Amino acid sequence: MAGSRDKASDQMKLWKESRASQAPDLLTTGGGAPVGDKLNLTTAGPRGPLLVQDVVFTDEMAHFDRERIPERVVHAKGAGAFGYLEVTHDITRYCKAKLFEHVGKRTPLAIRFSTVAGESGSADTVRDPRGFAIKMYTEEGNWDLTGNNTPIFFIRDALLFPSFIHSQKRNPQTHMKDPDMVWDFWSLRPESLHQVSFLFSDRGIPDGHRHMNGYGSHTFKLLNAEGHPVYCKFHFKVSVAAPLLVISKAADDLSTDQGIKNLMVEEADRQAASNPDYGIADLYNAIANGNFPSWSFYIQVMTFEQAEKFRFNPFDLTKVWPHKEYPLIPVGKMVLNRNPVNYFAEVEQMAFDPSNMPPGVEPSPDKMLQGRLFSYPDTHRHRLGANYLQIPVNCPYKTRVANYQRDGPMCMSDNQGGAPNYFPNSFSAPDCKPCFMESKFQVSADVARYNTDGDNYEQVATFYSKVLSEEERQRLCQNMAGSLKGAQLFIQERMVQHLMAVHPDYGKRVQNLLTKYNAEAQKTNLHVYSRPSATSAKM
Repeated sequence: MAGSRDKASDQMKLWKESRASQAPDLLTTGGGAPVGDKLNLTTAGPRGPLLVQDVVFTDEMAHFDRERIPERVVHAKGAGAFGYLEVTHDITRYCKAKLFEHVGKRTPLAIRFSTVAGESGSADTVRDPRGFAIKMYTEEGNWDLTGNNTPIFFIRDALLFPSFIHSQKRNPQTHMKDPDMVWDFWSLRPESLHQVSFLFSDRGIPDGHRHMNGYGSHTFKLLNAEGHPVYCKFHFKVSVAAPLLVISKAADDLSTDQGIKNLMVEEADRQAASNPDYGIADLYNAIANGNFPSWSFYIQVMTFEQAEKFRFNPFDLTKVWPHKEYPLIPVGKMVLNRNPVNYFAEVEQMAFDPSNMPPGVEPSPDKMLQGRLFSYPDTHRHRLGANYLQIPVNCPYKTRVANYQRDGPMCMSDNQGGAPNYFPNSFSAPDCKPCFMESKFQVSADVARYNTDGDNYEQVATFYSKVLSEEERQRLCQNMAGSLKGAQLFIQERMVQHLMAVHPDYGKRVQNLLTKYNAEAQKTNLHVYSRPSATSAKM
């Protein structure tokens, strides 16, 4: 058995072998002082009390008491890796960012894949969207593309995000996942139908992190060297491979490397019970064995004039841009070729911020993106501290940081030495360059809280009737009804009404399954209620 262990299982053994020619390091305290005994406390006699002067103990215990930082509110469970983005096609006509300046250019990057709703110890094979967040270390600062494995999302307005996440987390009284909460929110917000249908299709349980697409999801703005802007969406694609388990056959899947694979429900449940870190292990071992996963990088482009005349809001995160009208434009290839040296240092402390964009990439009016520009850095300052960007994995090391921010906990640099900490000043400190000004755009509208609701059914109907096969539609309805049956009847009925509006077949199939499940549940409950107790039976 020992000879068949994989690289992840043998990590400690391999680390020891890598140091075979070296003597063990001298054990020290956090301050570097040598330690003579790490097994026994300093006490007054062999049975006496502990002495406060035992700094070896206090150094160890005080750090241990503080070694867990708050887990992420969302995307708590994840896996990370490192690699590069190589430009294979010229897109300088659209974007002036230096990472795209010539074909063949490579930009180092870090990536974190994650589930969304589960806690840090949850299983990798649950039905949940997957985070697909990329940090590119460019010469013009870091570019954090905080995407998912679906091109859409549940809501289109950032004000709803805390409530949406609360509905997916635990009931505040029972501390249990609650189907009433989940389906009540979704059935009250029909814009979620598109993403919910993706989630309960085969795509809802990817086979690890290597076999799924990634999307920037939001609409962004690109600017070229002349300052001409276009709107843009980002796509990272894997191919459709030969069937191994369940294969998604979406029309927009283009050929690259390892292929799209999704787990059957039964296999996902088996892995959740026996191997909850399935996705982390799969990614780690693939890279450790030299089987480097890769994705092809594409953009979609829409002009401002096209956006003005488009039939729906192009900044609506619950909708996709049709590929027939806005075809994928090839850009490059992303390759992952290094595992983290230490998970906590390089993955748990990895922090993504969509407001980190190099010149040439800017936000669009997408309301969800606008909200994330604030919420992401705000949560990092809470979770990691004001100087989280000085942590090596977050540091924009390809450029030199020069600003007027100083001090704060965990300052790990020279704090910018003796340079002035105010602006403007007369002492040759960092100054602005107008060439890096954001693009100018006109806004002439009344300020109000606008409901930007639009059609919530058309694209879901296309997904159901044209993208999915008959077998995939059947599994989607079974998966959805299997979850929805846990909610109260009035919530079930409201959700089925939405599904009927999408496509009558969609609503009827789910309703028929719910009718069956509800009858079985009622029969079971009646049987339980009518069963005589042990006491009454004796009487």
